[in-house]
Amino acid sequence: MDIDSARIGAWVGQFVWPFLRLSAFLLAAPLFGARSVPVRVRITVAVVMTALLVPALPAPPTLDMLSPLGLLTAVQQVGIGLLGGFLLQLFLAALTFAGELISLGMGLGFASLVDPQNGVSIPILSQFYLMLALLLMLAFDGHLLLLELLARSFTTLPVAPVGLQFADFRAVAGFIADMFALGLLVALPAVTVLLVVNLAFAVVSRAAPQLNLFAIGFPVSLLVGLLIVLLTLPALPGQWDDIFGQSVGHLTGVLAGN
Repeated sequence: MDIDSARIGAWVGQFVWPFLRLSAFLLAAPLFGARSVPVRVRITVAVVMTALLVPALPAPPTLDMLSPLGLLTAVQQVGIGLLGGFLLQLFLAALTFAGELISLGMGLGFASLVDPQNGVSIPILSQFYLMLALLLMLAFDGHLLLLELLARSFTTLPVAPVGLQFADFRAVAGFIADMFALGLLVALPAVTVLLVVNLAFAVVSRAAPQLNLFAIGFPVSLLVGLLIVLLTLPALPGQWDDIFGQSVGHLTGVLAGN
């Protein structure tokens, strides 16, 4: 059998194209893309997954990897992986946003911790909701579902120079608005109650100006906020399921080329 450069390029491309999509997804996706996960581990997972998937994938196009079409195909695969991971990061951003709104109402906006996912400081309640969301993702096998969706994407959105369309990015903009609304919905009970508490303190300050509201208002707001968070905690798994379901639905639509 004659082995020429075109055949070698086809063999290499059969592994490289899926690897680019998988590694980009693992770089951007929640849990897999956390800074606490070493890059070596992500690359190893991407290599193992690629080796397992390649025999079952449709044959990729025979392209010279250094040609313009080959480079465009590589950019498309990286873009698909990054976009998929970004959509799932928005799911966590919705809960982080909810925790930030509640923290501001409680007066805990100054109390922040370093987020191990992204390496930035976020309010302590945002960190609480973030950790809870990641634990729920592991408990409900969300990480396995994400890997399954990514594996199926090679059938619905095969390796080709043309993949992502402008309509996909327009759908992402609408999804960002949806996640903002869902995060506000999660925080709405606590924000509403804390707003009523602050209005009550405003009335009290007008009726009794000599009262030291700084000494009374902060502990009361803190206790009321923690109580509301505790009371709404049982509803969080259902809210998580709704938000995660919408994230997976949008991701499925993008990876299906819809």
